[in-house]
Amino acid sequence: MTRTVIAQGTFDILHPGHVHYLEEAAAMGDELYVIVARKANVDHKSAPICPATQRRDVVNALETVDEALLGHEEDIFVPIEEIDPDVIALGHDQHHDDEAIVAELDRRGIDCEVRRASPRESTGEGELLSTRLIIDRILEQRG
Repeated sequence: MTRTVIAQGTFDILHPGHVHYLEEAAAMGDELYVIVARKANVDHKSAPICPATQRRDVVNALETVDEALLGHEEDIFVPIEEIDPDVIALGHDQHHDDEAIVAELDRRGIDCEVRRASPRESTGEGELLSTRLIIDRILEQRG
């Protein structure tokens, strides 16, 4: 029996923290689907710079990802219902309320586990593990 995992995020500027998250998510099962957030659904931080299709295509190019798809613009649970995963893997620092997700999954009759990936430790060589830090560095050095 195939164990299906969903990971999700904005993935605006792909960095080592994203790769770590997706590798951990992939290790939680046999197939990894990644839902890439649409701009309309990103309300907890600055809007993405790159278009959703570009972000999806870059994530889809990663070897660990079986399929990347765009999120639903009105209801973020629609792709989850369609895929019917065994696990939803959240990033260690994602803003989601785990208990609220579990409650909504239960309400919709989706039986799956919600797990958090671990943080990726920095190598200490000036490595940037967040899109915000990458943008700040670009503005500092080139702005």
